[in-house]
Amino acid sequence: MPQLDGASPLRAGALSALRPHHSAAGGTESAVAEAVHGFLAGPTGLGTSAARLFRTALTEAGLPSEAPATAPESAPPAEQDAAPPSDEGAEGSSVVVPPLYCPDAERDDPALGEEVNNRLVEWAGEIGIFKGRLERLRSHNFGRLFMLAHPDTDDPERILIAAKCGLSEWAVDDHWVDEGEDTSPELIGSRLAMAHAVVDPVRLPARYLAEFENLVRKEPVLRAFRSCLDHLAEIASPTQVARLRHELAVMFVGYNQEAEWRGSGRTPAVWEYLLHRYENAFYPCMVLIDPVGGYELPAAEFADARVRRTYLYAGTANVLLNDLYSMTKEDPTDTNLPNLIAAEDNCSLQEAVNRAACIHDELMHTVEAECALLSAAGSPELRRYLTGLWAWMGGSKEWHATSPRYREAPVK
Repeated sequence: MPQLDGASPLRAGALSALRPHHSAAGGTESAVAEAVHGFLAGPTGLGTSAARLFRTALTEAGLPSEAPATAPESAPPAEQDAAPPSDEGAEGSSVVVPPLYCPDAERDDPALGEEVNNRLVEWAGEIGIFKGRLERLRSHNFGRLFMLAHPDTDDPERILIAAKCGLSEWAVDDHWVDEGEDTSPELIGSRLAMAHAVVDPVRLPARYLAEFENLVRKEPVLRAFRSCLDHLAEIASPTQVARLRHELAVMFVGYNQEAEWRGSGRTPAVWEYLLHRYENAFYPCMVLIDPVGGYELPAAEFADARVRRTYLYAGTANVLLNDLYSMTKEDPTDTNLPNLIAAEDNCSLQEAVNRAACIHDELMHTVEAECALLSAAGSPELRRYLTGLWAWMGGSKEWHATSPRYREAPVK
């Protein structure tokens, strides 16, 4: 069977328009733009056919086939996809996030979400993360997030495993960056080195291993990572566990980059921040779509450059959604996309929010277009995975719009 770039048994031809190394400089972006415009305008030919295939797959899976670009005109503002108002803008008016291009959640099972959430908080208490903050953690309803994000299973244990992995990742931020006893950026590098030694288990000479294990026993975040990966191994293949290990290592690189900004007081350029968000994004959570669903995306397709750039773009789009919704929670001086755009473009915060929303929407349109092409060219497992990716983003949007985590006052 023809190979795509020597890496994946995707059918040749369907993806030829998106091969960056076959294009002149700048050709990749124009090819993507043409693909996006083609899917939105609905022309005849391969692009439209592939888009219809993907949307058919979404419909058959019970997902909405269209992601509304704007909320219905008849809906009152509170019912639209806009985030709640953030802090007062430069002109004294509330800053509001415009409706975002993103699918709705495929399913909402409050009882299942509550069960997962209660079990997740119980596990957090046993491990020791979020000590003294467990009821606040319960109110954030992370169990609901993972129930919404994984609609292809009703098994609370499988969803709980994904939630444990996700909460361990959030614990890095909430213990070592934002709210821990000592959040000095100078410490993040050594802490993440220890975390990586747990995630990808280190092998030390026996006489020194005991010292490392003593550190793990004392540090709840390290215990959380070890526990969640042990649980993941119960439902995932070694290959799937290794995928999460790799994505966590990439995320740790992003945390170190952010620590440099904090330690030096340097404000990154918008392009550098977007690069950062490509690394420090939601993909470590999204990489569990197939093990939670009870299947495995073939290794060749998972590693294919076209597939990888699509799911990483999805993770980036979703973390930019997080930037927009979390503005009400974080300090007004926090490093996020709207604040950086406002400083770099010398515009109001509201205008910066609008521009950040446009970047999010651009990414989402690109993800939708490329998912269509990949679904037409790839295996049934890839088609299911991309459908799950789209569902994950819809579930995440619903949670961000409703979780008390993003409706609290900024943490001082």
